[in-house]
Amino acid sequence: MIGTDGASSSQKIIRAIEAGTAAVFKTPAVDVVWATEGLAKDHDWQASIIARSTMTAAYAYTGTGKKPEPKKLKTVTYWCSAKTDLDAAQKGINYGAAVGAGMNTARQLGNLPANICTPNYLAEQAKELAKGQANLTTSIVNEAQMQELKMGSLLSVSAGSVEPANLIVMNYKGADSSVKPVVLVGKAVTFDTGGISLKPGRGMDEMKFDMCGGASVFGVMNTLLETKLPVNVIGIVPAVENMPAGNATKPGDVVTSMSGQTIEVLNTDAEGRLILCDALTYAERFSPDTVIDIATLTGAVIGALGKFTSGLLANDDELADQLLLGGTKSGDRAWRLPLWEEYDKQIKSNFADMANIGGEAGTITAACFLARFTKSYKWAHLDIAGTAWLSGAQKGATGRPVPMLMEYIRSKTVSE
Repeated sequence: MIGTDGASSSQKIIRAIEAGTAAVFKTPAVDVVWATEGLAKDHDWQASIIARSTMTAAYAYTGTGKKPEPKKLKTVTYWCSAKTDLDAAQKGINYGAAVGAGMNTARQLGNLPANICTPNYLAEQAKELAKGQANLTTSIVNEAQMQELKMGSLLSVSAGSVEPANLIVMNYKGADSSVKPVVLVGKAVTFDTGGISLKPGRGMDEMKFDMCGGASVFGVMNTLLETKLPVNVIGIVPAVENMPAGNATKPGDVVTSMSGQTIEVLNTDAEGRLILCDALTYAERFSPDTVIDIATLTGAVIGALGKFTSGLLANDDELADQLLLGGTKSGDRAWRLPLWEEYDKQIKSNFADMANIGGEAGTITAACFLARFTKSYKWAHLDIAGTAWLSGAQKGATGRPVPMLMEYIRSKTVSE
């Protein structure tokens, strides 16, 4: 599939291609030819990595006064020695370029400042994405409708903000309606102060990236529109702003989720799970094949896995294995953590069905919280707090985990 040396070899090839692409953009070259004979046997895969890397290397943030210089590179050619490899290479180029464009969509949304990228802005972008598209529709559930749906958990997060919450629903129909959809649920806290449990000031500017899970769902939808894969995918993006105010949720408050389960909010900075749980309950109405949530959920995942690897937890082994395989193939890797009863006990509350934080192993207890709302379907959770953006001189959103999600979705195409 990737090469005779397996996953380790594929990672080396991906790193080599990404390094080569980055180097090309630092030269005055206008035309580039990739001659990669002997590097990998799978031209579909190899060409897709080259195309994806080219697209992402070409990205530069625009807006808010930034006007980057146009890139000098105009054409990239993938060279094959055998005519029989041309079709595979072309297929890979098309797919990889679409994934790269999807990553750039996610990056641009993530990089926008929070005074521009509000919940209403995301809702408008979702409508714009569907405009003129026969196979994509967008609908928005507003706060009044959320009240009717009894989404008390989600609304408890937006209570202190002047920005209204939105539940954005994007429906991509590439297959017959009888085919059950893959549902992606992406956390979009457009800015996270922590609420009453206020975060430290240092580095708080990076909390504009707390909507990168939702941004990745936009990226996937953009990629699906370009690839036209024969699948059904629904993207649900709960979009809120978490602010402190006189009417904000307080530590110790008890809220009632859409599922009817009650939650003691011990820490208002553990807000992502509070919006995700209602979105995950909402996902049931689509009779999903699988549900995957994507969230910058816990700082604890960085302590466990660093900035290289996303955390993966799931209630279904096959789904977890497929996502891990997609991560290995795309170079957008994850590592699976356990969902054991011993961890779940840590979110016990004396005053509600559960608390929104536990004790040790914060990444796992957060997933245990979400698991209580996903018992009716196959579900996986991706904690991308360590992988969604870079800090320092390279500060900016990465577009992950769009490549992993697309590999999984592509494996679900009805033609396969």
